[in-house]
Amino acid sequence: MNRSFQQIREQVLNRTVLLPDGTKVPALGQGTWYMGENPNTWQEEVQTLRTGIELGMTLIDTAEMYGDGNAERLVGEAIRGKRDDVFLVSKVYPHNAGRNRIKQACENSLKRLGTDYLDLYLLHWRGMVPLAVVIEGMEQLKEEGKILRWGVSNLDTDDMIELVNCPDGRNCTVNQVLYHLGSRGIEYDLLPWQRDNHIPVMAYSPLAQGGTLRHHLLTHPIIKDLAEKKEVEPYQILLAWCIRTNEIIAIPKASKVEHVIANAKAASVQFTDKELEKLNHAFPAPDRKVPLDII
Repeated sequence: MNRSFQQIREQVLNRTVLLPDGTKVPALGQGTWYMGENPNTWQEEVQTLRTGIELGMTLIDTAEMYGDGNAERLVGEAIRGKRDDVFLVSKVYPHNAGRNRIKQACENSLKRLGTDYLDLYLLHWRGMVPLAVVIEGMEQLKEEGKILRWGVSNLDTDDMIELVNCPDGRNCTVNQVLYHLGSRGIEYDLLPWQRDNHIPVMAYSPLAQGGTLRHHLLTHPIIKDLAEKKEVEPYQILLAWCIRTNEIIAIPKASKVEHVIANAKAASVQFTDKELEKLNHAFPAPDRKVPLDII
């Protein structure tokens, strides 16, 4: 490992988020949405994930939905021989979260991943299965040692309040939601509520999901000016902003080695209060409740 690589790794390792059970995880992890779908890029994606692990981005997020299980198979290949170094997260479809299906869904994910346990298992979004029933299934998986923790994804404040008022609901470890500089709706009530209840946020699509919004963010004069000042790329400013506190875990996807290295470098970017004020002025958080942003 060369010196610059080691320095990037140290910067990543210095940015952590504390889970409710006291476990520290990297604030910068790796997402896998849309990965494992093209056989021609399979090995490159495997190497990218492995490079990310070497850089300290050891939290890897996937789901049974991604590529109809192929993302989990890809992750399984990438972590072979490295399982003990990885904090592995997967997600269950809402229609598989009932009493009679969640165990089988979890076992199928474990088989594709080539492991016998998950560090964290999430309900992908809220469906027809009552939250109390989902929790019951998750707790059973914990008892059987198939998962160490469970959490949720795409739940808004009212859903989270309902969740924690269910039996064992306060065992929820994280809520994974969309969050980036151009989508700050959670800051009005969900993020403060989770902060008060010691449930970290895991941010998916921290760089925004393509299209005009991402283009607007990356080409905005304030972001471009900050990037130039700090000698980084505009998207590294977006990623660094997302993990500016110790309460957000960001899971950007990278399909190429150079991209995952660039993502890791965002861990070294810090902002002054004045710089954050400029970003807040250009991209203000809402001053009222807005629907949870989901893609």
